[in-house]
Amino acid sequence: MRPRLPAEWEAQSGVMLTWPHDRSDWAPLLARVEPVFARIAREISRREGVLIVCRDETLRRRVLQQLREAGARLDRIDTRLAPSNDSWARDHGPITVLDDHDAPRLLDFTFNGWGGKYPADLDDAISAHLARQGAFGGTPREHIDLVLEGGSIDSDGHGRLLTTEACLLSPQRNPQLGKAAIEQALRKHLGAHDILWLKHGALAGDDTDSHIDTLARFCDPRTIAHVSCDDPADEHYAELQAMQAELQVLRDANGQPYRLLPLPLPAARFNADGKRLPATYANFLIINGAVLMPAYGDPQDSVARQRLQAGFPDRAIIAIDARPLIEQFGSLHCVTMQLPAGVLDGRPGCQSSNDSPQRHGGTEKGR
Repeated sequence: MRPRLPAEWEAQSGVMLTWPHDRSDWAPLLARVEPVFARIAREISRREGVLIVCRDETLRRRVLQQLREAGARLDRIDTRLAPSNDSWARDHGPITVLDDHDAPRLLDFTFNGWGGKYPADLDDAISAHLARQGAFGGTPREHIDLVLEGGSIDSDGHGRLLTTEACLLSPQRNPQLGKAAIEQALRKHLGAHDILWLKHGALAGDDTDSHIDTLARFCDPRTIAHVSCDDPADEHYAELQAMQAELQVLRDANGQPYRLLPLPLPAARFNADGKRLPATYANFLIINGAVLMPAYGDPQDSVARQRLQAGFPDRAIIAIDARPLIEQFGSLHCVTMQLPAGVLDGRPGCQSSNDSPQRHGGTEKGR
């Protein structure tokens, strides 16, 4: 059986979030960032399930109260307990592949804090905690002894992956593996047969070593939306122009040039220390029937929305204020991990322990 990594636009059963808390780097920003998480959860819950990881029971009660106030569909919310270092579910959550019958399997790759930049031991164990609690129902989980973050790859659903050399070939992730060995691992575990490597592309403030989900994303098998920069005075100009040139020479599965949708850069934003923050419209999340787009209170928000609508003509484009998220150098896609159809189906009923699922409204979450 050759696995297949589905595209993000394929049917989903839910999205995983790991809620920020006061023992993480989010502590001084909680009042600003928790409403963003609540808004994300609300929009997702209107269309599919939401699996939320909470540090402890106290936080779980706080989260549920915030979700009630935000108008989330509590009957589609499933809260679970697990300790966490941070909230970047895209990179510590499981990557789901499908078999020949579209049955899902969760791949739990190693997460080492983007090459050892930050503590990550608790985050690396979250998927195992969730599996033991039955959060994924009967979906099998497999630990993979390979450092790989969900934000570092993007799939067209047909065996083509888009990624960057700066991230996947970083010696702080898999120092024993060269490019050929990394490609072999991607073929084995994700069923990739064409790996589209980008040598260029970087954003100031990004500490992931150029995750692809900050730079360029598939909208469909022949369309790629990508960050662009037309201002020679901007520090991003040379790298993003070089990345655009690389994208222009790529060919899709039919040997045709990709349809490219350039996404603008919002005006530069800086934190209190004067460090530029990685505001990017490429960090959107595709869910059932909609695309959640990060917004930055910038005139370019409307331009980005129009461009993404062209890439997803049959989906609603919903803007989410992501300014609090970029204060910690990530954005909307970074704090989410989609779970394809079948993952959250058929889970066991509520148990009595504090680590049991907390279901609300008496109905099963998911689609």
